[in-house]
Order: sequence, then C-alpha cells, then structure tokens
Amino acid sequence: MTRDPMDKVRALARRVSNWGRWGKDDERGTLNLITPEVVRQAAACVRSGRIFSLGLALGPEGPQSGTVVGRFNPQHYMTAIGAPFGAPGGFHYSDDVICMPLQCATQWDSLAHVHYDGLLYNGVSAEAALSVAGAAKNGIDKLAVNGIVSRGVLLDIARLHGVERLAPSTVITPEDLDAALAREQVALRSGDILILRTGHLRVFLEGGDKEVYLWQGPGLGIACVEWLHQREVAAVCADNTAIEVMPCEDPAVFYPVHLLGIRDMGMPFGEMFELEALADDCAQDGQWDFLFSAPPLKVSGGIGSPINPLAVK
Repeated sequence: MTRDPMDKVRALARRVSNWGRWGKDDERGTLNLITPEVVRQAAACVRSGRIFSLGLALGPEGPQSGTVVGRFNPQHYMTAIGAPFGAPGGFHYSDDVICMPLQCATQWDSLAHVHYDGLLYNGVSAEAALSVAGAAKNGIDKLAVNGIVSRGVLLDIARLHGVERLAPSTVITPEDLDAALAREQVALRSGDILILRTGHLRVFLEGGDKEVYLWQGPGLGIACVEWLHQREVAAVCADNTAIEVMPCEDPAVFYPVHLLGIRDMGMPFGEMFELEALADDCAQDGQWDFLFSAPPLKVSGGIGSPINPLAVK
C-alpha cells in the first residue's frame, strides 16, 4: 500500500494540536498564551528605551519578484497633490492610495492562511469559512482585536554558527535553538514571541537576488514544531519568507511547518522581518529579550496583514 506523505504531518498534529484548548470557538490560538501578566513582564524588558523597527519598506523595490502567485510589490499613487480646498491661498492638501497584497513584505499570517484535510485551525470547515469575501473564521481581524504585544526573544542562528547568513536551504534544528538560547543566556517563557535571525535577508538587501530569497531560505525543520509546542511559544517570526526551510525537507509535503504551526497549533507566523540592526545591538549589550509590539491591521476577514514591528529595549 502506498504511504500518504501527509501521514507524518497528521501524526505530529495529534501531539501538538491546540484544538479546543481555549474553547471550541477560539480564533486566536497561541496568542491566548499572552496573558496580562506576560505583557507586564514584557514591559520590564525595557531598560534603555531604544526602539528598533523590524519592518521592510513598503514600496516598488520590495522582495516580490512575481513568482509567488498573487503577490507583487506595493503600488503607491497620489490622489491629490497640493489641491486647494476653500479660499485661494488657504488650505491645501495632499492624499494618496496604496495597492498591495497584504503579505507582500513584513507581515503576519493569520490562522486562515493554510489548511489541510478541509479544516482550518480549531476544526473550522475551510469550505464554510473561506470565500471571495475573505475568512469568516480565523481571519487576521481576530488576531488584531487586542493587538500582539509580548516579550520578544531574538535567537541569532547565523551568529551561533559564526556566519553573517546561513547558507540557502539550511535546516534549523531543535539543537540549534537550544544552543542559541544557551549562547545568549536567555530562557523562554510561556507566551514569548520567538524571533529568528538567519541572515538570509542579506541575499535580497545586499545582493538583490529575489529568487534565492523567496525560494531557498534557511529555516525551521519539521522537528522544531514539537519544540515550539512544548515551550508554549505564542508566535514565531523570522527574516526569511516562510519561517521554515525552503525547499521543504520532504518535497512531497509542501510547507509542513506552516500546516502544523498555523492549522494545528494555532500559531501566527511573522515573515520577512528586518533584524540586522537589532541583532547587532543585542550582540553588543548582551540583552536578547525586549518588549515586542506588532499589531496587525483590522482587515475584516483578512488572510494576513502588513506590519511595522517594533522591538523596545
């Protein structure tokens, strides 16, 4: 009998699933781990008051190359340039508009972003929830209700290995994550947001190679899913395009970490983060945790949201 390549995913799902953990109608997943006490403790990470923006610029020079279906770089237009309103010589105004996919640059994936076996996070029928109007369940608007604010912990996997950036398609293992925590002398707590630096963004920012950036990213291997579940991580962010390694470890199973993380654990993924300045600062002062704020936009039924995440040290 031919083995279904998805069987490994389904077996792991039974060990990491959070379906029903926060009620049968829950649409926020692991963000429920961010309690008021977690936020209070996160605020205590602010010592110097230095702020780091972790978002890419939204403009025509963004990372999209046209090879990801439906994704293109933002198109910005002026709808008014110094237009008069009222008496001559008085009030003048300028306005603009932007046309962009919600996931074309630094962004959150909602819990409606991926599914398998016809079901979204928490057993929601994909057929019933998804339509041309967006996501009736598990949309980005559900994650935006209270925003996303917690303690962020940066794990610099590139520095761990003594390189500016990991080689394309390098698989990050649980042993790498443990070694980075030990090297940085930081401990994860329930409700933390894990932020991974691979250095892969340099491929795009310095070399301009969008295809390698989009399709050959170093990232988490499937073995890291249980590691994240056991440590009650609230969300994962990274400087690559998919959090997980690309191409995928098993070519027969596309984006398994997405499937297990988003669909089974209910964990939002933040992608294409600009981490270079933050990582340099953390390496200099030895503080690898900080107050992290990255509220999604309240896009009704949205599948994702652009963000300008902030790390406050």
